[in-house]
Amino acid sequence: MTPERIECKTSRVLHSQFSSQYYQPKFSKFSLLFCYSFLFGSITYSIMFHYHRVRALLNSQTPKCYLLVHHRTHSFNYFSTLSHPDQHSFAVSYLTNNCGLSPQDALKASKRLRFKTPHKPDSVIAFFKTHGFSNHQIQTIIRRIPSLIVNNPIKTILPKFQFLASKGASPKDIVATVTRSPRFLYSSLEKNIIPSFELVRSFCPSDHKAITSIIFCPSSISDSRFKPNLQFLLDFGVTRSSIYRLLTSRPSTICCTDLKKALEEIKELGFQPSKYNFCVALLTKRAVTKSQWDAKVDVLKSWGCSEDDILWAFKRQPNFMLRSPDKLNAVMRFWIKQLGWDPLLLLGTPDLFGFSIEKRLSPRASVVQYLLSKGLMKKDASLTAPFYLKDELFLQKYVKRFGDEASVLLKLYQGGGC
Repeated sequence: MTPERIECKTSRVLHSQFSSQYYQPKFSKFSLLFCYSFLFGSITYSIMFHYHRVRALLNSQTPKCYLLVHHRTHSFNYFSTLSHPDQHSFAVSYLTNNCGLSPQDALKASKRLRFKTPHKPDSVIAFFKTHGFSNHQIQTIIRRIPSLIVNNPIKTILPKFQFLASKGASPKDIVATVTRSPRFLYSSLEKNIIPSFELVRSFCPSDHKAITSIIFCPSSISDSRFKPNLQFLLDFGVTRSSIYRLLTSRPSTICCTDLKKALEEIKELGFQPSKYNFCVALLTKRAVTKSQWDAKVDVLKSWGCSEDDILWAFKRQPNFMLRSPDKLNAVMRFWIKQLGWDPLLLLGTPDLFGFSIEKRLSPRASVVQYLLSKGLMKKDASLTAPFYLKDELFLQKYVKRFGDEASVLLKLYQGGGC
């Protein structure tokens, strides 16, 4: 074989061996070393790029394999696997030690928060303290709305404080408003708070009355049902003065989901939407659950009152059904058992259920009974009128004017015994 042929055959063999080595799946030692070097260089670059995050992990007193514990996806994300555990750990520690959250609540909140230094949360806490919030109030707010801790208080919170103050709210009012409903701070000032205030103001005689309503129930103005339900009340025939009563006594009633059903129910009981007591009846029915209502009706029935009698009393003074079953029972027992008077007289003036037996009903009843026994008071005179008078007027009309009997009447009045 000539040297040229030998050289050509050798070249083909070498070329064949090189090709088979290039396409087979196994790498040579040189190739593997090259790949490892490339991968190590990429990791080193990523670690250098995120050196501030890696440093926190390296300085941890209890090092953990975060890549194994927190690797939940198939993608290899150095940022998520190296930074989140540190953020969660710091957030949990801060919320527990500085904000009074339980470890469970702090862990839950930390999943939605991202902060690694105390700068932002410290500034929020300091802001609240400078505006008169106590540590307990601050903890209450953060516990309910943990995300407030990473807000910029000057941009997101201060403008709302300034608006409330401009409408007459005192620093104490502002503290009460935010503590009662921290979500108020998440409402947009321009899109929600100011328009809602103007709407409330249209029913109130002054800015102060309007802001008082908002302070009483700040969550109502951020409720999407607030505006349409106000319009529904007007369309139903409820007067603006009655709506004002709702706004200043129980604004949450306006935002209830079954407002239409509640209004229809009150109307079916015989109340006219245009009358003031319609609003009072609505407030009472919303404040008393069905089981509570039934319990009170049963108490009154046990003293011989019919359902018509009870409805008649409710129409005269809806608030009397706000009294507890025990109070209703005690007044009925006193009126019927001790005084021997007609229960319908009591139901005809249901305000009497709100008076104290010891301080008003019993002392005055003693005087009235004595006057009746001595013939010093007409038998057809009102038995309920004396209980409504102010103290001085009662003494003048039923005690002092009877001369020699005055001293006896005064003792009965002061002793309160029947």
